[in-house]
Order: sequence, then structure tokens, then C-alpha cells
Amino acid sequence: MAGKTSTSVLRDPAGAGAPVRVPHPGLVAAPALALAVAGLFHPHSLTYDSSWRWFTLHVAGLVVFPLVGWALAVLVAGRRDPLAWLVRLGAYTYATFYTALDVVSGLAAGWVTHQLGPGVPRPEAVSQLFAIGTPLGRVGEWALIAVVLALVVDRLVRHRGDVATWAVGALTLLPGAWLVHIGHIFAPEGVLGTALIGVGGAFWAHRLRSRGPGPATG
Repeated sequence: MAGKTSTSVLRDPAGAGAPVRVPHPGLVAAPALALAVAGLFHPHSLTYDSSWRWFTLHVAGLVVFPLVGWALAVLVAGRRDPLAWLVRLGAYTYATFYTALDVVSGLAAGWVTHQLGPGVPRPEAVSQLFAIGTPLGRVGEWALIAVVLALVVDRLVRHRGDVATWAVGALTLLPGAWLVHIGHIFAPEGVLGTALIGVGGAFWAHRLRSRGPGPATG
């Protein structure tokens, strides 16, 4: 019975504290996989005809984008070491800045374009929304890459003898984050990228629930 309980509960390797339960792998995968599905329907350009779908997808993104950061942060749940805090900070940065992109280039640009009506050329004001949203999104993208890189290094150090544990993450999370960087959630790059992030995160959540966080790094 003790062994069964420990499969899904981690304790802070730094010392005292309440046990931390790692979420089910399905919950860890869900945000990124939801974005992958949304990406299949995301228009590749913003026009009046595509503006309402553009807007509504980004309304949903307002809820889902931050949860991708949460899903990555829970992979270091219960830990107080510097690398764990680096992962949390990076996940927060991604969630904050990528949500800003969602609001400015998604919600605002889509709504304004729809309100302008059919046949109206895109005004400079809408272009300026993208000029604001795009660099904000870039910050989020690089934060996402930093998070998954830190997680891969962490898994390599803690489970260097378990090739599957860190190799699967390296082959899913790293390419996934890079594809999001170059393709947002647009098909095909962004769809594949978010799907890889969901799969990689779920795999590591499963491994953590099975064996615990691994030895402390120092």
C-alpha cells in the first residue's frame, strides 16, 4: 500500500513540507493538445471572412495558453532548488507574454477587423496591433524554449542512467517549443509543436508519478 501511495506523491527533496501530488498525465497534456486541435482551425491570415473565427479561437486561447505554462511548471512540483524556480519563472514569463500576444494580436485584431465590415482594407491601426503583439509573443516563445531546455537538462542530470526518461523529453519538448516559436499554433508547424509539448509533458508526468523526482542535484 505504501508503494502505491508513493507513485503519485512527491516530497520536497530540500526538506519539510506537505507532499505534492503530480497531476495525471492527461491533465498535463490537455492544454497543449487543446491548442494543437485549435491550430487545425486557426486561419492563416486575418480578413473579414476569417475574423470571427480568429477572434473566437483566441478567446479560448486566453484560458488555455497560460495552462501550458502551468503544465510545465508542475513537472518540478514540490521542489525548491534553483533550477525548479527557473522553470517556474520561465513558465510564468511564457504564460504572461504569450497571453499578451493572444489578447493584442488575437482578440483585439480579430474583433476590430470584424467590426470594420466586409471589403474594408486593413487600417494602419490593426497593423499596429500586430506590431505590439508580435514582440510580446517572441518573449513568451523564448521563455518557453528556456523552460523546456531547463527541464531536459534537469532530467538528464537526475536520470542520466534512464535514457528513455530524458531522451523522450529532448525529442518532444525541445522540437515542440521551437516549432511553436516559428509557427505559433498555425498548421502544420504550430500544431505539431503544441502536440509534441503535450506528449512530452505527459510522458514526464507519468515517469514522475512512477518513480518520484529523482536525486537532488546538489
